[in-house]
Amino acid sequence: MNIILLSGGSGKRLWPLSNDIRSKQFIKIFRNEEGELESMLMRVYRQITAVDSKARITVATSKKQVSSIKNQLGDRVSVCVEPNRRDTFPAICLAAAYLYHEKKVPVEEAVIVCPVDPYVQESYFEALKMLAGLAEEGGANLTLMGIEPTYPSEKYGYIIPETAKAVSPVSTFKEKPDAETAKKYIAQGALWNGGVFALRLGYLLEKAHEQIDFTDYWDLYYNYSKQKKISFDYAVAEKEHRIQVLRYHGEWKDLGTWNTFSEAMDTNILGRVTLNETCENTHVVNELNIPILCMGCKNMVIAASGDGILISDKEQSSYIKPFVDEMTGQAMYAEKSWGSFTVLDVQEESMTIKIVLLPGHRLHYHSHEHRDEVWTVMSGRGRTIVDGMEQVVYPGDVITMAAGCKHTVIAETELKIIEVQLGKDIDVCDKQKYRLEGIE
Repeated sequence: MNIILLSGGSGKRLWPLSNDIRSKQFIKIFRNEEGELESMLMRVYRQITAVDSKARITVATSKKQVSSIKNQLGDRVSVCVEPNRRDTFPAICLAAAYLYHEKKVPVEEAVIVCPVDPYVQESYFEALKMLAGLAEEGGANLTLMGIEPTYPSEKYGYIIPETAKAVSPVSTFKEKPDAETAKKYIAQGALWNGGVFALRLGYLLEKAHEQIDFTDYWDLYYNYSKQKKISFDYAVAEKEHRIQVLRYHGEWKDLGTWNTFSEAMDTNILGRVTLNETCENTHVVNELNIPILCMGCKNMVIAASGDGILISDKEQSSYIKPFVDEMTGQAMYAEKSWGSFTVLDVQEESMTIKIVLLPGHRLHYHSHEHRDEVWTVMSGRGRTIVDGMEQVVYPGDVITMAAGCKHTVIAETELKIIEVQLGKDIDVCDKQKYRLEGIE
């Protein structure tokens, strides 16, 4: 299978665990069969490869999310980066051009497009294989997956099929309705539109060229900001006459709020948490290294991270976004391709950060114009290069870099470092990168 996973989201509704860098699909809150924590992205990748070990997976995403994807999946997936956000049609066109021009996928092969973050079982991915087969058969130009609705949702668009068969031509599409209208749609046999579809790569490229003037992947990439913001549904699906839908009967959840997210957790607590016996239907996620004690909490979700603390009734947690929109400040935790960082303390002229560097990884060789830095090695073994001079470092070693000093660190084992930034103008943009022979 050729699969394009659409990875978007700003991380507002699952604050404080999510932020502008770490969207919901990167939060490690589920457990795999080995009992290890995994994110939605990791879970979906594991499920796809369990059904098709040779699946070719491409994640279409923004620049902000690339580090998190590389951190969690490494080079096991391809990443197609949008220079800026232009909605789903340009994003899918860019990914199609990437598959054809860069990955050399033949035009006759089927491509499946789906969100990166559905909470589903393996039957969903078996259905994706069926979608691909239907696309390759050529009975329709576009084959959608329609999810059997379990309640009259106002959050989804609806697909009205012509028949009640497992595979049916599409009669029409309906926008997100109110609850009463949704009931009427369901009575007509309507299906939720989960944004999942399959088509031949050649057809997708044809639709891309009809609406966008480009020669190849890089031409589209460099002119991406000029493209019109438009969804794939408006640009293609609602105009296509040879279109069919495959019914999907299995479990499918959109974990878009803390209320629905907590339903998928296999435990009520993660982290240092104690619930007394009077607590009911309460879920707590604690990423801080301090204990949380809950007493008499009922129907609540509590989440704590370096970005803040949420204490909410589960139903009310769905309305978090406008409040988070008013909050300002930098992300206090982020996964990077080389590891992760956690902001521990911020003062007027200093910032203290914990850096975790994965084995074999390194920071860019760089300097700062307006701040000094001090590294203290907490655990692990590695090498530092400071103005061209290399030394091996162990726990307890302290390395000082004055403003303007070029420096990097390379991890031989997992390396944990406390970094103290000192200066009157500490800014994330204050970084000059350099090439270093044998390193970059």
